[in-house]
Amino acid sequence: MYDVIVVGGGAAGMMAAGQAAMTGAKAVLLEKTDRLGKKVAISGKGRCNITNAADVATIIKQFPGNGNFLYGPLYTFDNQALVEFLAQRGVATKVERGQRVFPVSDDAEQIVDAFKQFLRQTGVEIRTQAQVNKILRQEQQITGVRLTSGEIVPGKAVIICTGGLSYPATGSTGDGYHWAQELGHTVIPTRPALVPLVSAESWVKQLQGLALRNVQLTAWRGSKVLDTQFGEMLFAHFGITGPIVLSISRAVVDELARAKQHVLVTLDLKPALSGEQLDARLQRDFTALARKQFKNSLQDLLPKNLIPVIIDLSQIPPEKEVHQITREERLHLGRLLKRLPMTIIKSLPIAAAIVTAGGVSVKEINPKTLESKLCQGLFFAGEVIDVDAYTGGYNLQAAFSTGYLAGKSAAIGSSEH
Repeated sequence: MYDVIVVGGGAAGMMAAGQAAMTGAKAVLLEKTDRLGKKVAISGKGRCNITNAADVATIIKQFPGNGNFLYGPLYTFDNQALVEFLAQRGVATKVERGQRVFPVSDDAEQIVDAFKQFLRQTGVEIRTQAQVNKILRQEQQITGVRLTSGEIVPGKAVIICTGGLSYPATGSTGDGYHWAQELGHTVIPTRPALVPLVSAESWVKQLQGLALRNVQLTAWRGSKVLDTQFGEMLFAHFGITGPIVLSISRAVVDELARAKQHVLVTLDLKPALSGEQLDARLQRDFTALARKQFKNSLQDLLPKNLIPVIIDLSQIPPEKEVHQITREERLHLGRLLKRLPMTIIKSLPIAAAIVTAGGVSVKEINPKTLESKLCQGLFFAGEVIDVDAYTGGYNLQAAFSTGYLAGKSAAIGSSEH
């Protein structure tokens, strides 16, 4: 009989199992794939953006999905505590742009290794290729789990840390949602968050591989701004991706579902300049280049690959001499640079998303312990819960913080039974 059974060996599960054992519980970690931490190992393009160095209040604001639910977990085990936890296990960290925190080694495997060391030191029993197919209970009390092999693993508490639906090759296939529903929980419909977006415009394909920095992307519902993000983005053969696209994608995906029609996003290529300042800049450039053809006048203003696209969309003849461009044409060009429109028809599928939005309803989970309000001895941690954040290390911090709190709470709860 185990005190605590943790299902899912990702960020939340590894932390939960180790903390449960540290708190004195006999803990087992069940992972259905052949190794722990698969998604952690590929996160941040293999570099692992562990957390963000902002203060907790700022971090909570980065969660469009139920950030306030995380007050308890994040204040119980914050980003400083995580950095110290890793330092004690030989992982030095560094802070990069946007206050993103990475291991100095730039190697996500180092994070997985640190957690494996933690699990060994705390005496957690680790079982890989152990696939759970049912959470067991008698009346409203958890009694253990059943594996697909038919084996019953008895336990006083179960922590579900099975992740979402993104990156299914790492083992995130939505099992936890199914079990939660079987046990009476509400699961908020899942959808992709932090996901690339597919656009209708053919010119976007011409820009494949072009990265833009210091630009602003805005999603619209009529004249209402749904979300706006400043930073970096990348054009792809299907549409757009990169940090600000991923961050804005949640609002776009929700609007696509709500409106059942395409969503307009606009790109401000010169967000540091107001419309008037940009027009003044264009006038200066055009005066200096008066005898040049229009197609040769934008080199100082735009990346080379973008120039033919902007010329085409401006409808100003490329061979027209700059001094012949009318005021109306110039103003239209300025508006295009400040508000380049793209029609988003859909996102890439949830399997291509970094994070899943939706999940087990936070209304049915005690935020102080992460125990189910419906079933004694059942706990949730990580992405299976209906919380999700923008890109920047916040989602992993939430996984570690909820894993920490669930592990401690489950250990304390099991010792009382």
